[in-house]
Amino acid sequence: MEDLLAAIRSGNHSALEQLYDAWHGRLYGYFYKKTSSKYLSEELVQIAFIKLWNSRRLLSDDWPLEVQLLRIMKTSLIDVLRKELRDAKAFQEYNRHVVHTNEDQQQEAITNDQLQIVEKVMEAMPPVRKKVFHLSRYKGLSHKQIALELAISPKTVENHITQALKQLRHLLK
Repeated sequence: MEDLLAAIRSGNHSALEQLYDAWHGRLYGYFYKKTSSKYLSEELVQIAFIKLWNSRRLLSDDWPLEVQLLRIMKTSLIDVLRKELRDAKAFQEYNRHVVHTNEDQQQEAITNDQLQIVEKVMEAMPPVRKKVFHLSRYKGLSHKQIALELAISPKTVENHITQALKQLRHLLK
């Protein structure tokens, strides 16, 4: 293995292929055991060997090649799992935002539709009922205040509001 280490460090592709052939199955098995994903396991094997090749000049004579490969293998797994976790969190946040935005848009559309219905109902109301309803619901005046402003009895105000609400309920069903 020391000869293989020196050959890889010097850039010998056939030495890397030899190491790949010897270790591919073990790495794949380890990754599959940790991820339960054939695709991700194969991807991790490739990542581990690419990292080994890209850092071949940094390989140490103090450690056996297998130990260095195992270290690269474990860090590759950790890196990929961290990335998967970040991506999952980002996806959840995106979904939360999209769902919230869609709910807001739907609520706004419903509110706009309801306002249009209210406006249509108000257009069809007799003038006094329309004025009473407007003063009550849009201006926030009490029955007494409306009665004083329009010079009608509070009971008449109450009747107009009751009739207006019945019309609205009927159309909003």
